[in-house]
Amino acid sequence: MREVVLVYLDRSGGLQKFVHDCKKYNDSKQSYAVYRFIISINPSDIAELDATLGNYILHNPLQAAQIFQSVCFVAIKTLSLIEQLQTEAQISILLKPTHLPPLPSYVLSLSAYPFNYTSQRFYLSEGIVIAMGTVTKYTQGARFLCTEETCPFSEGFRCIRVHCPGATESATVRTDFLCSLCSSPLQEDMKFRVLGDKQIVEMIDAKILNALKGYSIDKSHYRIQAFTLFLR
Repeated sequence: MREVVLVYLDRSGGLQKFVHDCKKYNDSKQSYAVYRFIISINPSDIAELDATLGNYILHNPLQAAQIFQSVCFVAIKTLSLIEQLQTEAQISILLKPTHLPPLPSYVLSLSAYPFNYTSQRFYLSEGIVIAMGTVTKYTQGARFLCTEETCPFSEGFRCIRVHCPGATESATVRTDFLCSLCSSPLQEDMKFRVLGDKQIVEMIDAKILNALKGYSIDKSHYRIQAFTLFLR
């Protein structure tokens, strides 16, 4: 799959954009705990190259991002794109599909039953925005150090916490993390915290437009409820 990812990035122009993004990080005088890259992908093109990888991206995007992460890390080290980068954990990959297959199973409707809350794959959801919150900050990534000075994890970039889709703020930054090597408490190095913007949006199903017409097509009654989205 890693070879297919590299071939796709080369053919789609994604590799050139990735190199350009790396250059901006490398030219920056600031040190980062996490280097974040947004990679646009066309599921149809990837499925033509390798059906297994295409299906993996559509249905297991978080695991598929790890494959892209591995490829990008090797590319950075091979081409010496970012001198400050030390470990693969410092790379955060966000896969951004250009579109989804035009099939009903890829449309998320909160009025349909049964609800598939356990799936973490891509969905398309359409609605009407009825309220928007202010833009606030959230932690995209953070560096932690072991408090035990003799532990190898007390230096370097071995303990990196990166925000994952659907996770809360406490899953990324907390005070009770323990070292996986010696079980000593971990302490965040605040100088390397990476922040991003988030906004809360209230949306409502487009079916509400039928109720606003002032008449009912049939005698059935239904209830419309808003749902919350976090834009990051």
